[in-house]
Amino acid sequence: MPKGVPESVPDDGLTTRQRRTQPITAVHTGPGKGKSTAAFGMALRAWNQGWSVGVFQFVKSAKWKVGEENALRVLGASGEGGTVDWHKMGSGWSWIQRSAEQEMSSEEAAKEGWEQVKRDLAAETYRFYVLDEFTYPMHWGWIDPDEVVSVLKDRPGSQHVVITGRYAPEALTGFADLVTEMTKVKHPMDAGRKGQRGIEW
Repeated sequence: MPKGVPESVPDDGLTTRQRRTQPITAVHTGPGKGKSTAAFGMALRAWNQGWSVGVFQFVKSAKWKVGEENALRVLGASGEGGTVDWHKMGSGWSWIQRSAEQEMSSEEAAKEGWEQVKRDLAAETYRFYVLDEFTYPMHWGWIDPDEVVSVLKDRPGSQHVVITGRYAPEALTGFADLVTEMTKVKHPMDAGRKGQRGIEW
């Protein structure tokens, strides 16, 4: 097993301890399965450290039952680790008060979600953020990747952010500290099988 020893140490005047507490921007992208799953695994580690966790799901429907949501909500309410807040774009975001006639388009909802993330980063609301499927609003031209990079670059404190989804823009992957591309070698759907309980949700 690797012991986590860096291949090189930069001449930046920082101590090892200071480097270990720097905020991380992580991106999980590519066509393979497991991008969100890996991010939620990191959220479990954050919860275990006692950190506040904020999850923002940018694409998945509010009706989609995500197993990790249930597990992290239970853990967040347990009093054992950190707190967990889970926000879904498909349900119109929990912080927006509006009537049924004021339904938002997907683009408007994605933009509002990003505005809330910016507010939370400025206020240091969470120590760990999962921006699930956030690459898609950038890929579709709804949110400017350069603005995302600028906001993440200037965020205060040591807030960690993990972003998931296919088609991560070059500006984001170039800025991020940790980029993992999930590649598909084989998938049950290739054989005509649909998503399975306990595997996809």
